[in-house]
Amino acid sequence: MRFQVPQFIEVEDKIFGPLTLKQFIFIAGGAGLSFVVYAFFNNLLISAIPIIVIMSASSALAFYRINNRPLINAVEAAFKYYFGNKLYIWKKVDKPRPVDTSSAVKDAKNYTSLGVPKIADSKLKDLAWSLDIKESIYSSKKQK
Repeated sequence: MRFQVPQFIEVEDKIFGPLTLKQFIFIAGGAGLSFVVYAFFNNLLISAIPIIVIMSASSALAFYRINNRPLINAVEAAFKYYFGNKLYIWKKVDKPRPVDTSSAVKDAKNYTSLGVPKIADSKLKDLAWSLDIKESIYSSKKQK
């Protein structure tokens, strides 16, 4: 049993000649609004600038695409962003910290400027002695 699977479902149907329904509505709406502007001013020279702006906006809404998506989607997203509620998850608030001088002095005694703990003199001498012994053993084996 075979079923027909619809293909090209993302392509809109051309209803009015080379225009889809949405494109036709945008162009017809722009033309209607342009006629209203002309009827209001009753002079073609005065109403020419608003008519040009209205028709260019309606043409852009009908035909211009941003990232292969219609311009109306970008306009809708812009309105939602500018006029919608915004949720701020985190805002850093600088709070003054109390300075504990006793811990700072204690840390300075325990650590050098590089952040390495100080070694007692006896431990340092023991470490140097063991390194000298190992170095002398290694060099004597190398000479043989």
